[in-house]
Amino acid sequence: VTEDEHFLILYASAGTSGNALYLKDLQDPESDIALLVKGFEHNHSVVTNVGDKLLLSTDLNAENMQVVLVDPKMAEPKYWQKIISESNLALESVRPGGGFLWASYLKNSSTHIIQFDLNGKEIAVVKLPAIGTASGFGAFKDDKDFFYSFTNFTSPGTTYHYDIESGKSTLYRKSALKFDTEDYQTEQVFYPSKDGTKVPMFIVYKKGTKLDGNNPLLLYAYGGFQVSLTPAFSLSRMLFLEHGGIYAQPSLRGGSEYGEAWHKAGMLENKQNVFDDFIAAAEYLVKEQYTKHSKIAISGGSNGGLLVGACITQRPELFKVALPAVGVLDMLRYQKFTVGWGWVVEYGSSDKKEDYDYLIKYSPLHNVEDGVNYPATLITTADHDDRVVPAHSFKFAATLQEKHKGENPVLIRIERNAGHGAGKPTGKLIAEATDVWSFVFQNLGMTW
Repeated sequence: VTEDEHFLILYASAGTSGNALYLKDLQDPESDIALLVKGFEHNHSVVTNVGDKLLLSTDLNAENMQVVLVDPKMAEPKYWQKIISESNLALESVRPGGGFLWASYLKNSSTHIIQFDLNGKEIAVVKLPAIGTASGFGAFKDDKDFFYSFTNFTSPGTTYHYDIESGKSTLYRKSALKFDTEDYQTEQVFYPSKDGTKVPMFIVYKKGTKLDGNNPLLLYAYGGFQVSLTPAFSLSRMLFLEHGGIYAQPSLRGGSEYGEAWHKAGMLENKQNVFDDFIAAAEYLVKEQYTKHSKIAISGGSNGGLLVGACITQRPELFKVALPAVGVLDMLRYQKFTVGWGWVVEYGSSDKKEDYDYLIKYSPLHNVEDGVNYPATLITTADHDDRVVPAHSFKFAATLQEKHKGENPVLIRIERNAGHGAGKPTGKLIAEATDVWSFVFQNLGMTW
């Protein structure tokens, strides 16, 4: 419902990408729910209304998103009025507040906020505390200020007060930590993937770390479903960094760090690009002496679990430790369980021959080979995961244990009375982190 309760907005989707919009005019009790924007080829979101018209963010005719003004009485795209034009930066969201629009862009995988008036005139670029991730920009139309949160790899969630008139941020609340985050540094590099595409990657480590090729390194990514990985803090990850570890986070294709074109380059028949990007990241880190093959652990969850599974079956010699969490590992049958049907727009379906032909080439379960020395692998899942059913992990673990040759352990950890991850109680989170990090430390030869 819009702030002034003028319109009821309904979203409809047939999968994880693309939607339709419907509305009802609440000022007219006799009005019907009407189609505003048809689906499902593009993504649309209502920002707010301006009187009897609506501001939409949309990727129709704008892969990096734009903002348009739509009159519900003439809702066809040919009548849309452009308010904020498409930028070379990916537009993640737009929210109203204090009579302005606050547009959140991604600039090399970090938050970049621009303030506009309701006519699309740029007012200011908001100065953030540092390179990182900010959220919460926006407020009611008459508000004079609001609060937003900020985080990055070395700063836990911090709350700032923002004064709209002065454009100044003031620290409101900061989390207390028992270590000095100033002891760590973050850099961003751009490395070439297999096809020459430049991929950005954040690298975090303790100041003074010698880049001599002997450092333990955790490589984490996702690469799908328009999910952008931006800088974020992890307390348990700091344990790894404190003990000399390096953390690397590439922005793989399949996400939306560079808009819808970046997403499309890592979905359906282009999915192999995602794995190539990840493999190229590991090769770059070895080449540049951050680490060596016997010191690399790779991690990812859900779609990121697929990433890890695909990469260890394609390049097992490249990694020492693999941590596929709640992963989509059977690409030929995933669509037949719970909500898997909703991912067909992202992956394709083995029910279609043209999709089967590329799915079979990277499906982790179907590419485990006899007699291969796979990395030390800890598969994690939960017995009540109704998003990615645990059968994916069960089958992959059984197949890997059957065919794997070598001394590296292949284990599966099954959490009881838990699901895909969200809402897990603190006790379970601590227990899982303890097991996972112990596995990493042990198999990378780290001491603690």
